[in-house]
Amino acid sequence: MEQRTGYTSGRPGFAELFAALPVAVVVVDPDDRIAHANGFAEQLLNLSERVMRGQPLAAILPPPAADARRDGQGFAFYDTEIATPHGPKIRVDFVEAAIPDHPGWRAITLHTAASTRGLGHSGRSAGARAASGAAAMLAHEIKNPLSGIRGAAQLLGTGELTTLIVTEVDRIAALIDRMQDFSDTRPLPIVPENIYPLIGHARRLALAGFARGIAIEERFDPSLPAAAINRDALLQILINLLKNAVEANRSVRNPRILITTAYRHGMSVVAAPGRPRTPLPIEICVIDNGPGAPADIADHLFDAFVSGRPEGQGLGLALVDKLVRDMGGIVQYAREGTPEMTTLRLLLPRGAA
Repeated sequence: MEQRTGYTSGRPGFAELFAALPVAVVVVDPDDRIAHANGFAEQLLNLSERVMRGQPLAAILPPPAADARRDGQGFAFYDTEIATPHGPKIRVDFVEAAIPDHPGWRAITLHTAASTRGLGHSGRSAGARAASGAAAMLAHEIKNPLSGIRGAAQLLGTGELTTLIVTEVDRIAALIDRMQDFSDTRPLPIVPENIYPLIGHARRLALAGFARGIAIEERFDPSLPAAAINRDALLQILINLLKNAVEANRSVRNPRILITTAYRHGMSVVAAPGRPRTPLPIEICVIDNGPGAPADIADHLFDAFVSGRPEGQGLGLALVDKLVRDMGGIVQYAREGTPEMTTLRLLLPRGAA
């Protein structure tokens, strides 16, 4: 294996391709020394590749945990803080994977994950909680006069104008109902559950309604253990993700939606500063072959009122994010695979045995 690139020499264009990757990547040789680092890694670590090459990995980029897996399957730590020797501490998603057909060689990617959310409510500031409370109060006060307007319109009798008023009032009331979901701060009851009946139920609901005529494929890990979830919350999440996939595929000639599951060793996040890491090995992905989110909003997909569609309200994925965090997990957006597809990935805790 050629030292500079970490791959067999003679593959034209690899160096240029590696340099152009839009994420920090470091290649490590079997002796645990850095063999290559692209430009994004140089910027993030504040070191040139020339300086890093040949150095022990731990001296330049210490793994986030001393007991990180070394079983050849790789590992990942999400939203973790790493102290680099030649720069400030960095908070990243740290993912290490073995390089196929090259025993002992590994690739490490470092993502500054704007589209990954932390656990629970630990990231919510006092201002956010105050805003949530104000939204709940405002929603309650708005719904009272809406009921009066609807009743008055019905007293006018039938007609096009009456129908228009009632329809718009109902639409506003439904929007307020969805906004109130964000103000509910009560803890969800979490129990160990088999996720497959819930996935199957969500898939049947989709095929009978908004996904009628679209194939929804399944690719499951049959040995997946129970997850620590709330049944109603996970069902709502799956329905929202399937709706999002269907809407993303409206302009696709041959729409395709795929649901996958897997057990991911080493996946974990920090719930809050000073708290222990929480393993999140249960993975559920909803994948579609749509065009993906516009680049200017990809990092804000889980913010309320952000949508890539002119008619979108921007609440579906924001609610998914809240419910996943309430269950102690995280949700991610990615464009990956060949051909490239959109992946919305849930990472959830394992249920107690």
